[in-house]
Amino acid sequence: MPEKPLFPDDSAELRREIIETARAFTRLGLTKGTSGNVSARTSSGFLLTPSGTPYEVLSEDRIVALDLEGCYRGDILPSSEWRMHLDFYLAKPACGAVVHCHSPRATALACHRKGIPAFHYMVALAGGDRIECADYASFGTRALSDAMIAALGDRNACLLANHGQIAGGPTLQKALAVAEGIEDLADQYLSALALGEPVILDAAEMADILRKFKSYGKQTNEFEEGQSAAFELPKRVG
Repeated sequence: MPEKPLFPDDSAELRREIIETARAFTRLGLTKGTSGNVSARTSSGFLLTPSGTPYEVLSEDRIVALDLEGCYRGDILPSSEWRMHLDFYLAKPACGAVVHCHSPRATALACHRKGIPAFHYMVALAGGDRIECADYASFGTRALSDAMIAALGDRNACLLANHGQIAGGPTLQKALAVAEGIEDLADQYLSALALGEPVILDAAEMADILRKFKSYGKQTNEFEEGQSAAFELPKRVG
């Protein structure tokens, strides 16, 4: 039996999922207007939301197909942030989707050029012991993409100075969940800062948290071969 491809082909279904993800930005309080963009990797490159089109009028034929050389097909221009999406995929071969938004609390921190330290263990959702803030560069530039890659390191999300946040994941649903989680963390961190500097979890604790996150949120049938939960489970009796 042939091995299932890691990433899907370009399809109307995938294009609709990109549109639904983009429209979720407003519902989740992650953006207003046309700011932000959404992409999904395909077997031949990636699909990306177009430049300057309100999400509520997006249609499948306006989602732009690009390859991993940075070339696009059709008459519709892709988002001005196409290079960030391209470089995210090139840097992270397992990443299947990327979302970029100007969520208000994450952007507030980014405007102070502050990342989110391990004040709460859930910073591990981005794959590391903190969420970095990339150096500032103008939107839509190679310099911004380079700054993003540097701030990501081995993580799957970062803040963008004086701009917003960007997050990736294996699927559109999971990339959006990371972006939503970062916005929640930014809100909590700003609230904590109002009382003074919060206590930061140490490196040993965060290393243990990251180990636990490898199985966190999974059901037993989703564990990789030989993997077990990295935290105590209740006994199954039925």
